[in-house]
Amino acid sequence: MPDISGMFATLIDFALVVIGFGLIIFVHELGHFLAARWAGIRVLAFALGFGPAAVSYRKGLGFRRGSSEQEYTDRLRAIAAGSTTVEGNRSTHHTISPTEYRLNWLPFGGYVKMLGQEDLNPDAVSEAPDSFQRCVPWKKMIVISAGVALNILTAVLLFIIVFRVGLPTEPPIIGGVAPGLPGATAVATNAQALHIEQPGLKPGDEVMSVDGKKADQFTDITMAAAMASRKTPVEIEVLRPGVAEALHFSIMPAADSGSRLLALGIEPARSLQIENPRSTRQREEFQKQLAKLGFAEVEPGMRLVSINGNTDIKYSFDLSRMARESGGKPLELVFVGEQGKRVTISTRPDPQYELTEFELPGGALSVQPNVAGLTSLLGVESANAAAKKGLRDGDVFLRLGTVEYPSFEAGLREIRSNAGRTIEATVLREEAGSSKEVPLTLEVGRDGTVGFTASSIREGSTVLGVPVAREIVEPAKPDSGALAKTRATPASRANIRPGTRVLSVAGHEVHTFADIRTELQRAVAGAPSDGADVELTVRAPSLAGEPEAKSPVESLTLRLAPADVEALLALKWNAPPIAAAFELAQILRRSSGPLNAVMLGLSETKQMVLRVYLTFGRLFEGTLKVTHLQGPVGIAHVGTLLADRGIIWLLFFLAIVSVNLAVVNFLPLPIVDGGQFLFILYEQIFKRPVPVGVQNAVTLAGLVLIGSMFLIVTFNDISNLFRSF
Repeated sequence: MPDISGMFATLIDFALVVIGFGLIIFVHELGHFLAARWAGIRVLAFALGFGPAAVSYRKGLGFRRGSSEQEYTDRLRAIAAGSTTVEGNRSTHHTISPTEYRLNWLPFGGYVKMLGQEDLNPDAVSEAPDSFQRCVPWKKMIVISAGVALNILTAVLLFIIVFRVGLPTEPPIIGGVAPGLPGATAVATNAQALHIEQPGLKPGDEVMSVDGKKADQFTDITMAAAMASRKTPVEIEVLRPGVAEALHFSIMPAADSGSRLLALGIEPARSLQIENPRSTRQREEFQKQLAKLGFAEVEPGMRLVSINGNTDIKYSFDLSRMARESGGKPLELVFVGEQGKRVTISTRPDPQYELTEFELPGGALSVQPNVAGLTSLLGVESANAAAKKGLRDGDVFLRLGTVEYPSFEAGLREIRSNAGRTIEATVLREEAGSSKEVPLTLEVGRDGTVGFTASSIREGSTVLGVPVAREIVEPAKPDSGALAKTRATPASRANIRPGTRVLSVAGHEVHTFADIRTELQRAVAGAPSDGADVELTVRAPSLAGEPEAKSPVESLTLRLAPADVEALLALKWNAPPIAAAFELAQILRRSSGPLNAVMLGLSETKQMVLRVYLTFGRLFEGTLKVTHLQGPVGIAHVGTLLADRGIIWLLFFLAIVSVNLAVVNFLPLPIVDGGQFLFILYEQIFKRPVPVGVQNAVTLAGLVLIGSMFLIVTFNDISNLFRSF
């Protein structure tokens, strides 16, 4: 049954975004209109949208369905029939206004049409005394700039309102750090002086400043990384509980494996309150996910108040900390609902694995979970958009392209290397209590994705994927040009074939991948300083069409060097999967008073303007791609999502849109305000207008450029929108 309430709420949010976007455009065109009236230029039309008029209004004629232009022209001719002077024609303006106010059918953009001025038709000139051509250049520059100026003023006012009321946002506190990525491997410049031995940012670190500027919210950190210049580190100052002084980090961002944007590999802090989706359908789906994780009694909106009797907890990383120190023992979690309902759940923490960093085609970084180089098979955690291609939640890849029994790393590499093509695959699927192999042909998008959320560990199986070949011993040093030092992993040295099933480790039977980790740790506990050898009993990979039971059982020796033993014994425990169900922590970013709200509004507007210009700079540099840009469809989609968070977030979004509209409109490109301004500036300096032929050529080139960009970003928007379903 469709979720009527959820659909209705989404439609309302979308309608609010469309209305808000229309108002931003209205303000822009109002600036041109008021300035033109001030300059004495005759305004023929003030329109919202493009295409034919749906409805119009003209003083002296009233409202009309469609345009009143023809009726106005006919009356103009009739009234002025007895006069042959220009003044005779203009006398009709006292009874019927020359300005038509239009609402057009295509609700994208808008325009003000002035006598003798058409962006797309430089030949449309007029010698009438109230035409655009007869106006002095300095006044025309004001008319052209007025729309941008009013958009900037609107953004300032919206930001003032937002910060006076208060914007709920994520605090600049580190909630999680992805192992192997820049945020986890960076070393504080003052670490030695403060006796800090472990590298990287840590959950609970409060970021005080980014690149010398105060960090007010978590997005300040992520935006600094995304907008960083190539090979330029992000300077971060953090306060860490238990450390007397601030820590200073200089971190080189790396491309994220998903978004391809430069990132540090960090997450915002999460609260201890379970998410509570807005729509009925979303709540039902969320409840199913909780049940799948073993938390069926926990309801959306409940709050975690106690872990093993400890109530001194504030963020979800407190759960991670206590899981890490648990030694694998069960955690007793107490949740409380709004009506006082209490639910107590006993759950085991997740085992921690070694994480080996690898680089995907295109430069994005990711990590492969493993134990001494042993890996699990690539699986499908959530099919998402790939469900339409035949994948199902829980599928496990037996073959992907040319790779047999792919691991997370090998599978992702194979998918990325086939971007824009199809790839043959075979998955193992559990149905009705039995397993079957399913052949599939998967389409790989241009971005090198199929559209599913991958799982890197298949806990319920001991079948091994492609082993990690080498691990980094010493990271690369970019300044010196030295490459990273690596060594072969124990699994690659043992020549373990993908598809091998581990039956026992050091004589102890294993049934899950976590069992392999546990028994390996047990086997090397107290190992001599020169390392350890561990015997594995395995079943060789089965031949095509042959049952696995016919494959021979073999014994293998896993030789672990001292560093391997040390890494194995250092593995602890992670928070149970419920940690991902907590809402993001929130603070209220609010001004201390009216004057402070004005200062914050001005500051935020300035930052947004600079950020838009910086975006174009990074596009030319190559750290940002055209695929990261959004057009009308993407803007509407993001706006609808933000409107769902409340009216303040909608106003904040509209302020950002207003700034973007102002900056983009004033770029030195033909057919937008910036290009027209340059034409008028030329006229002011050289005392003559730009030749019409030049204007025509430049306008045509600008139209092709902007039209092409519109098609590209709209294609990106639609592709991304469908990929999310």
